[in-house]
Amino acid sequence: MKNLFTFFILLISAVGISQQTYNRTQKLMGSRFDLTVVAKDSAQANAFIDIAVGEIKRIEQLISSWDPNSQTSKINANAGITPVIVDSELFDLIKRAQGISKLTDGAFDISYASMDRIWKFDGSLSKMPTEEEVLNSVAKVGAGHILLNASETSVFLELKGMKIGFGAIGKGYAADKAKELLIQHGVTAGIINASGDMNTWGKQPNGEDWKVAITNPMDKNKVFALLPITNGAVVTSGDYEKFVEFDGKRYSHIIDPRTGYPSIGIISVTVFAPKAELADALATSVFVMGKETGIDRINQLPNVECIIIDDKGNITTSKHIEIEKL
Repeated sequence: MKNLFTFFILLISAVGISQQTYNRTQKLMGSRFDLTVVAKDSAQANAFIDIAVGEIKRIEQLISSWDPNSQTSKINANAGITPVIVDSELFDLIKRAQGISKLTDGAFDISYASMDRIWKFDGSLSKMPTEEEVLNSVAKVGAGHILLNASETSVFLELKGMKIGFGAIGKGYAADKAKELLIQHGVTAGIINASGDMNTWGKQPNGEDWKVAITNPMDKNKVFALLPITNGAVVTSGDYEKFVEFDGKRYSHIIDPRTGYPSIGIISVTVFAPKAELADALATSVFVMGKETGIDRINQLPNVECIIIDDKGNITTSKHIEIEKL
């Protein structure tokens, strides 16, 4: 789950500016989307935003595991039975997801949807699940069981009852595709904010970069850093609202798909990347991998940066990021 630790500060002067920013908030993919475009007037802006909304709805129909008629649902329904031929767009998305799973040593895995939901973060969990329950919960999880046939663009889940889901990258992917389409239609600048999965391009009407403020999860009323962002994406993943504690140890709602146990030690991860899809996946992965392994992995990736806040309030950053502290 992505928490809204990040938000954009728009510093716009109306003097001498022919274009302005226009914003619309709309519920899409079951979440809040804030769509901002730079346009000459409201009519043009609304036409642009309608294009973005249409694209996001198209993506939802393709990847939704709740819609029984979606290609993703058909893949899940045929797990352990037969391969399903899908559109090349969905095939490529699954292939990239497998690549990220390999990159993160399985910390990211779209077959997490197969997990039994034994961990409750609504206050009802009174004791730790047993080791057997935890092991059983991930028995059908594993990206290696997703078999892809490129010549047929087919997808086959080897295990009966296995499922895939795009909750960890779906909104990021939708933000990327909406941005891409708007650029094709001549939108020079804007922001797609998919419930905290943010993608930007261009500059504000006054020529300044968009700026992202990072909120301290130890105190949601305080911002500890302000960073410019140009033609890129930023995603924050956090557990400050959803966690459980046993014997003085805090367990995040973000579950390690390899072990079935919640991640520990980190309360916030912010990732900057060229695309929201990648930033989305890596934010979750760093949570699972832990601070040291996560930062090391991020430092090996080009054009990707990361800010981690641990459960003691310590801030760790990747080697090329510069924080403008407030």
